[in-house]
Amino acid sequence: MTAPELLELVSIESSVCHGQPCIKGTRVLVTVILDALAAGLAPTEIIRHYPTLTEEGVRAAAAYGAWLAKQEIHVLPTGA
Repeated sequence: MTAPELLELVSIESSVCHGQPCIKGTRVLVTVILDALAAGLAPTEIIRHYPTLTEEGVRAAAAYGAWLAKQEIHVLPTGA
């Protein structure tokens, strides 16, 4: 699947997950998937924890995170 096709798997509806981005048909938040990836979990491990997810759903979350990062630059706090 291409990035635009993957992004179609991300749903933002006020009546589902309080309007937070989630993978269509799962109620699994994109942030949960991104946090799991950042923690070092493999897609297969994430899917094991959330069996309604597919590999494409995990890739869709990553594609959404990449798309979002391109929209606006945020300065991250530095350690003092």
